[in-house]
Amino acid sequence: MLPPVWVRRLVIAPLVVLLAVLMFTTLPVWLLLALAASPLVPGHLRVPRLAFLALVYLVWDAAALVCLAVLWFASGFGWKIRSAAFQRAHYVLTGRFLGVLFWLAEWSLHLTVDIVGTDPDTGMPGRPEIVVSRHAGPGDSFILIHGLVNWFDREPRIVLKAALQWDPAVDILLNRLPNRFISPGHTHTRSLEQEISDLATGLDDNDAFVIFPEGGNFTPRRRIRAIAFLRDRGMDDIAARAEGLRNVLPPKPTGLFTAIDAAPDAGVIFCAHTGLDRMITVGDVWRELPMDKQLVMRFWSVPPEEIPAGEEERVRWLYDWWARIDAWIEENKPRPRPLGTDWTARRRVAP
Repeated sequence: MLPPVWVRRLVIAPLVVLLAVLMFTTLPVWLLLALAASPLVPGHLRVPRLAFLALVYLVWDAAALVCLAVLWFASGFGWKIRSAAFQRAHYVLTGRFLGVLFWLAEWSLHLTVDIVGTDPDTGMPGRPEIVVSRHAGPGDSFILIHGLVNWFDREPRIVLKAALQWDPAVDILLNRLPNRFISPGHTHTRSLEQEISDLATGLDDNDAFVIFPEGGNFTPRRRIRAIAFLRDRGMDDIAARAEGLRNVLPPKPTGLFTAIDAAPDAGVIFCAHTGLDRMITVGDVWRELPMDKQLVMRFWSVPPEEIPAGEEERVRWLYDWWARIDAWIEENKPRPRPLGTDWTARRRVAP
């Protein structure tokens, strides 16, 4: 359960800033302790890397909160915070902070990202897009939004889990922009379909509506439960198709189809990625460090005229795409990479 808004704004957010100041002023002490503990733990500087990343994220969160407070004061104590100028300022702030966070992660974890296929730059310039992505951990979400804002100059509208509001910077920033935090199956005031329809209505030429139809990160247990749920509902044909998916969860079509109906002029861009598949929990991050990996992102662009109109046809169409994504992930499983100095963040490779 999330605490009330006033607790998140007046208690948690200030505590994060104070903690960041304390940690930053004592940074040499923490890094020396991490270095001292490093020989006791297998891995290439595993403890200092994780300690550095945790400290950086805390300071990053606090710096974002300070900037958000400045924007709030500048908008007349929130009076014009929803105006076009301040909305754009918040997107610029999003891009800057995600760029810094990604650069630090790239530097400390030796992470590279390769882009494959037809991305939002080349799909159809000047057309709104509905970006449909697999879900495989919080890292993939950050990188996707970073790419949309900083690489493709898009203004994303995102459907997110309500639990992400525990992070005060994410909470304040994304609640000021046209996004929706949802709980499974419903929101506090309206149905999920109504929330998504409102969010997808009125997309302009540089907007990108982002949705993760799986509803959660892939795990083998969740896959088994999702297939059992489909069978319990009498959807044997869909369950049979879901059983053929080895690397993704069965997609939940309602939210995506609602967005398509609300934005009929928008194209659909499917996004698959591999490289951070096992980075879901803190324990996963610990086991995977040092990362030294390559994240490959694959985009496919579908123009609006190729999207089926009927619901049954759309379900088959969506599962066809999900099978294609599943096959691509299977063919592009992460491979170990040697430590090196090539830290190029984004490289385009042939489809």
